[in-house]
Amino acid sequence: MGAVYSREMQAYFMTPIGYVYLAAFWLLAGYEFSVIILNGQADLTAEYSFLYTMAVLLIPILTMRLMSEDRRQRTDKLLMSAPVSLFRVVLGKYLAALTVYLASIAITLVYAVVLAAHSVQQWALVFGNFAGLFVVGMAGIALCLFISSLTENQMVAAVGGLAAMVLLLALDAIAAAVPSGLLRTALYAISFVSRYYELTVGMLNVTDLCYFVSFSVIFLFLTVRMQERRRWSGV
Repeated sequence: MGAVYSREMQAYFMTPIGYVYLAAFWLLAGYEFSVIILNGQADLTAEYSFLYTMAVLLIPILTMRLMSEDRRQRTDKLLMSAPVSLFRVVLGKYLAALTVYLASIAITLVYAVVLAAHSVQQWALVFGNFAGLFVVGMAGIALCLFISSLTENQMVAAVGGLAAMVLLLALDAIAAAVPSGLLRTALYAISFVSRYYELTVGMLNVTDLCYFVSFSVIFLFLTVRMQERRRWSGV
């Protein structure tokens, strides 16, 4: 797994993808932070709310090549025949993407320290928002990694991942338009928005954290199953 992780981390920064992703994320984060400063505010809630939407839109860029590129170049055959389980291969790729994502959102902690030098910070809210952004990223990366495993075209993987992430973002709005019943309850139950919101107001709900972790595990499992299916079918 360590070798796969190192390979993917090198790939991020030997190609433009890692730089483009980090530059885009930090540029957007800096823009929102400057708006907060210019408005004379010291609360990063708006920053995290903004970055939640941006993360949903940018995560597909981070994951689009993880599985599809190996499939396009046929190097997936080497990974499948390597003396390591497919789960470790998938996990290594997932952790590499998660590391880059964590580096991108870590800038918000720097902003919090800067603001703390000039105002009183509510650190429970800061860490709650950071944790919320992190677990949303965990789940989103797992979902988009699975979508990347379905195709050998990076653009298809990116567009598919974006569509899936936007759908998750819109689930609350869709649920609100559905008449009361089992479907509406189910849509609210799988929605990211309401679970993320509780973390942003300092409510550390174990159920919400377990949901995002479980969501990640399910899609990592599905990615492994997809790779196993391709291994045995020879596709």
